[in-house]
Amino acid sequence: MLRIWRHAVNNVMLSLTGICAFVTASALFFILGYLLWNGGKSLDWNFFTKLPLSAGELGGGMANAIVGSAKVVMLGALLGVPVGFMSGVYIAEFSGKAMANVIRYTADLLNGVPSIVIGIFAWTVLVVPMRHFSAWAGGFALSLMVIPVTLRATEQFLGQVPLSLREGALALGASKWRSVATVVVPAARTGIMTGIILGVARVSGETAPLLFTALNNQFWSKGFGEPTASLPVMIYTHAISAYDDWHRQAWAAGLVLLGLVLVANIAARMVLAKGAAGQRG
Repeated sequence: MLRIWRHAVNNVMLSLTGICAFVTASALFFILGYLLWNGGKSLDWNFFTKLPLSAGELGGGMANAIVGSAKVVMLGALLGVPVGFMSGVYIAEFSGKAMANVIRYTADLLNGVPSIVIGIFAWTVLVVPMRHFSAWAGGFALSLMVIPVTLRATEQFLGQVPLSLREGALALGASKWRSVATVVVPAARTGIMTGIILGVARVSGETAPLLFTALNNQFWSKGFGEPTASLPVMIYTHAISAYDDWHRQAWAAGLVLLGLVLVANIAARMVLAKGAAGQRG
């Protein structure tokens, strides 16, 4: 009787988990299919090469937003990744347990701050004193979101490096910093790179921080000190407009943005798989 009961419970739980997995996968594929249907038929060469037209005019593209997104995300990565990486190395290799817990908790709190609050903060400390919106402000806002993700990824994968590697490097006369830089970090580089790629991909779709910092621009922005267009903001402005052609372009921009995120995730998987294969070899 007990065996029958266990089998029944096992079958029920297995069915529930299968249903939940199916619902999760179905939601993802539904979103992808909807974007492909609405955005795919709206993509053309002009979308990647032309500037947006005035409201009510048909045609145009989002070339400036594609380039602007690349600029802002690049700034966010250049500002945030080094800080997050060095912080992760510090709490994993050099800090005491109490200090590591404080930094880790602070990073988790920063990771949980709503993106719109980060945007308001960046607006206060950069846009207001500079008296204008800019790609620098947008990159700074995104960097605040990249830091905790990079920190936690670095700490996690450094913690998985065997202690014997550290002891071996120290036994050969290497200093603590040298052993970390030449032995520990290279051993964990695959996981760290994966975490960085996923973190940058995550912030590339953020809209709220850019509304307060980079704002938008219907034209090409010169350098990094001017208001800069970005795909998330253009999607927002076009989607809430009253023009059907702007709605069409918003779907196309959403498809392009999602495609870029998917490419980043696939690249992260490939890096992780290559690192795992190298370790087995």
